[in-house]
Amino acid sequence: MKALIFDLDGTIFDSESAIFRAWQTVYAEQGATLTLQTWLPLIGTNEVAFNPLTDIEGQVGRSVDHDAVLQRAKTLEQEYVNATDTLPGVRELIAEAHAGGLGLAVASSSGRTWVEGHLQRLGLIDYFSLLCTRDDVERTKPDPALFLRAAEGLGVKLNQAIVLEDSLNGIKAAKAAGIFVVVIPNPLTRHLDLSEADLILSSLKEITLEELSRKTAIEEA
Repeated sequence: MKALIFDLDGTIFDSESAIFRAWQTVYAEQGATLTLQTWLPLIGTNEVAFNPLTDIEGQVGRSVDHDAVLQRAKTLEQEYVNATDTLPGVRELIAEAHAGGLGLAVASSSGRTWVEGHLQRLGLIDYFSLLCTRDDVERTKPDPALFLRAAEGLGVKLNQAIVLEDSLNGIKAAKAAGIFVVVIPNPLTRHLDLSEADLILSSLKEITLEELSRKTAIEEA
């Protein structure tokens, strides 16, 4: 094992639950309902077509002020997301990997401004030598392009890297790239079938870097 490639949203910090809660609030304010079943396919990808404004209008049977609703959602997203911290065990594993000389990258379906901004906010950006975002590829997860670009940029073979993910779209992307994938479900993605992952953990606090390396070797043997 020579590198760790982290997903950002829902893996390093739980922005996904925060954004879902923001949109649930916006829906409710308009007299509509946003269900988890509607939201789950959207997690970890930009490849699924979904317009929440159209969905709201379809539910309430009237037009809504698109600009006002979007601004309200943006305000709530910022408030809720900025209140989040890293998920359990994340800081420790990143610091351990960095101290051990492993390559570290983030591969995210989010935009570069979002990725850089939140890594800065969380005090983690200096640990990562490479950030791969939706701005760097033609297609995001479940397409493997982000993970392939990350491995290439880190200068490691695919079997020398481990992907850390939380979503089904992320798992599919890592498997398509041929990279060992560890999934750590968050409160939203635990409702998905994540059995395609090579290893499932409830938290990164469960495992050390040495144990992760050994587990990967066992799985590949």
